[in-house]
Amino acid sequence: MDMQTRKETNATVVTITGRLDAVTAPEYEKKFNELIAGDEAGFVVDFDRLDYISSAGLRALLATAKRLKVKGGLIRFANVKGPVKEVFDISGFGSIFQMEDSVDAALAKMPA
Repeated sequence: MDMQTRKETNATVVTITGRLDAVTAPEYEKKFNELIAGDEAGFVVDFDRLDYISSAGLRALLATAKRLKVKGGLIRFANVKGPVKEVFDISGFGSIFQMEDSVDAALAKMPA
């Protein structure tokens, strides 16, 4: 798994590449916790390059969202498709998180 970040006007975009599973979830949580510990409170997570997500990956996403909520932050997901979308749908996570078809659409719905 690889995570790249870029700052936009109203959010930080986090692009995840590869797999988010039991092996990589701790690294995801560590990196995201570092971002949350800073002044960042708005995030768009881009799943366009994510090939696979496991239940451990879903738990990591949920833990991140809970930490952000405590801080008054907001997270949106973009480009959730293919096998990753299937996992979201089967697990019910598709109804928990706000998902958009593109990063631009997700950014447009973030508060200024």
